[in-house]
Amino acid sequence: MDLASITLKQAADLLRQRTVSAVELTQFFLDRIVTHNPELNAFITVDAEGALTAARQADARLAAGQGGPLTGIPLAVKDLFCTKGVRTTCASRMLANFTPPYESTVTRRLQEAGMVMLGKTNMDEFAMGSSNETSYFGPVRNPWDRSRTPGGSSGGSAAAVAAGLCVAALGTDTGGSIRQPASMTGITGLKPTYGRVSRFGMIAFASSLDQAGPMTRTVEDAALLLQAMAGHDPLDATSIDQPVEDYGSLLAQDKGPQERMRGLRIGIPQEYYTDGMAAAVRKSLEEAIRVFQDLGAVCQPVALPCTDYAIPTYYIIAPAEASSNLARYDGIRFGYRCEQPADLADMFARSRSEGFGAEVKRRIMLGTYVLSSGYYDAFYRKAQKVRRLIADDFQAAFTQVDLLLTPTAPETAFRIGEKNADPVKMYLSDIFTINVNLAGLPALSVPCGWDAQNLPIGLQLIGRPLQEGTLLSAGHAFQQVTAWHTRRAYE
Repeated sequence: MDLASITLKQAADLLRQRTVSAVELTQFFLDRIVTHNPELNAFITVDAEGALTAARQADARLAAGQGGPLTGIPLAVKDLFCTKGVRTTCASRMLANFTPPYESTVTRRLQEAGMVMLGKTNMDEFAMGSSNETSYFGPVRNPWDRSRTPGGSSGGSAAAVAAGLCVAALGTDTGGSIRQPASMTGITGLKPTYGRVSRFGMIAFASSLDQAGPMTRTVEDAALLLQAMAGHDPLDATSIDQPVEDYGSLLAQDKGPQERMRGLRIGIPQEYYTDGMAAAVRKSLEEAIRVFQDLGAVCQPVALPCTDYAIPTYYIIAPAEASSNLARYDGIRFGYRCEQPADLADMFARSRSEGFGAEVKRRIMLGTYVLSSGYYDAFYRKAQKVRRLIADDFQAAFTQVDLLLTPTAPETAFRIGEKNADPVKMYLSDIFTINVNLAGLPALSVPCGWDAQNLPIGLQLIGRPLQEGTLLSAGHAFQQVTAWHTRRAYE
């Protein structure tokens, strides 16, 4: 078996059968990172020593018959999860030398499940971007075409999975940052319901929007990873105190794709099928709809009237929250501090101006403006009211259907540098994903085609709150009868 293309479930089976050891599997991926990362720039930090230590511990657990489905699995972690003793940079000069003294809840849970962390993946600085070009450590390159972006902000995690540098990876999604790069690199990406996964130890961008999720080769793998990540956390006030469904067992049930899909009602939001959508994306989505219909699903049009307000609403609320969250980086307690400041005010100003990149500064300034006296009511309060209307649209649609099916992104991966001169054009890359975050809903992106340039296309399934099981079941059924998710970006 080609270990570079192995799924999480396949790797778990091999490890339990002792066909391969966790140390051997970990060393294989560490070697691939050494070979391919200089070109892709998917990893900021590689923790080879820590990974091999964790792998040896996993082998001991497996030998004792104590391993679970994640024991010994080499994973990559987006570089905004605090990892005790391992550098966490948020791809920013501001935190380039920051080593957290504590562990995020998500990575702690995965460690307890036996995860082997290979390292920390590159990202847009503080998760602000749609192309992974705002990183202080340089852009990530798409494994399908090195001249193109892998999407963002979880572009490093997406590229690492797509290039076979790890079995699976962790990403975060504030406005589409798991789903859009998953679409552009031909992998599976799941954004859970807001509050389904703890945000404790995730360095915040926009606190009411951020959510961690899995980035994997298959829906089945995403289910296994989410199972270990999800659940209530008393350390996170936004964490939902609800039981976690056994997602792995749900997909392991002896059901064919027709049985899973028979009678399922899937809504097709007409507002998402716009003139700006690439022809190849439209064609692939139409073919995907036919696949679901052939499986027995009932596809019908639905309306989401406030869709056009998503971009302006998001780019008021998210920068406002970023302005508040990033105020803590002042050059005093931790993070970057300028050299030889003239006085305290000079230290504040220079530390922040030198420590943050252009996109982060743009969003901080915009957020500070909309929160300022005289503009709060005109912009921020009004945006929050529109956010409620967007959520109401989804609630009304879900009285008619069980899931929504849309494109994940309006186009395939664009060239590095192509949109840097026009921030608004860049922001439109997330036009189909942002509404989901504003409404706090779960959504899944899976590959559904390729364009003439051999670039991946993704479809997005959107579900009711806490109905990740329905999403995963539908995505799994689609992957049982299609082969788009099996294509690889490497020899």
